[in-house]
Amino acid sequence: MGKYLNQKPVLVAVDCIIFGYDGEQLKLLVIKRAIEPIKDQWSLMGGFIGENENLDGAAKRILLELTGLHDVYLEQLHAYGSPDRDPIERTVSVVYFALIDINKYSKQINDQYHAEWFKVKEVPELIFDHNDMVKAAMDKIRYQAALHPVLFELLPKRFTIPQLQALYEQVYDAPIDNRNFIRKITASGLLIKQNEKDKSSSRRGAFYFKLDKNKHKAQFQSFLNFIPKGAK
Repeated sequence: MGKYLNQKPVLVAVDCIIFGYDGEQLKLLVIKRAIEPIKDQWSLMGGFIGENENLDGAAKRILLELTGLHDVYLEQLHAYGSPDRDPIERTVSVVYFALIDINKYSKQINDQYHAEWFKVKEVPELIFDHNDMVKAAMDKIRYQAALHPVLFELLPKRFTIPQLQALYEQVYDAPIDNRNFIRKITASGLLIKQNEKDKSSSRRGAFYFKLDKNKHKAQFQSFLNFIPKGAK
């Protein structure tokens, strides 16, 4: 087979946006860029796709190499291809976002690349168009969370109502009335109450719950009820 005539090669990269929740704060994992230009500036996890890799395979490899993470929720978001987005060579970036429970994966984070968690509202300025990527990922997560139980990927299998409410408030950047949230989520029947309590925050404690995935499938769009009024 020949080559296409008069066509210049374009590099293809994969960037991974990793969101995590520690039970209190929604955070973003970023690294110090290891190569020039703008070496040592804050960056998303990224790398170039291999000659024999598909996009999903490259995203999983890059995620594993830079953080030590594997078997996490990973979804393709968007492609960025502005001609001047990378000052070295014309590069198209395909972006993925991942959702993880920080407490579950904290021991796996690879510190070779100075990976660091930042609260979503306190993320430093990132290189190139990475800030735009993060904003687009948040918009997609907000849309997805209204229809699917994606936010539960950020939680442990057992969680409390206060943990769940705090997560929704931070994702949608809006307060939620505590009584209404408890009433709606209890009436939905989507959660399975456990016998044990989390007493780390108070003597009275809060019961643990689990998501009933079978019921959720039968109640599509049920999470629309939990979105706070005035959410962005």
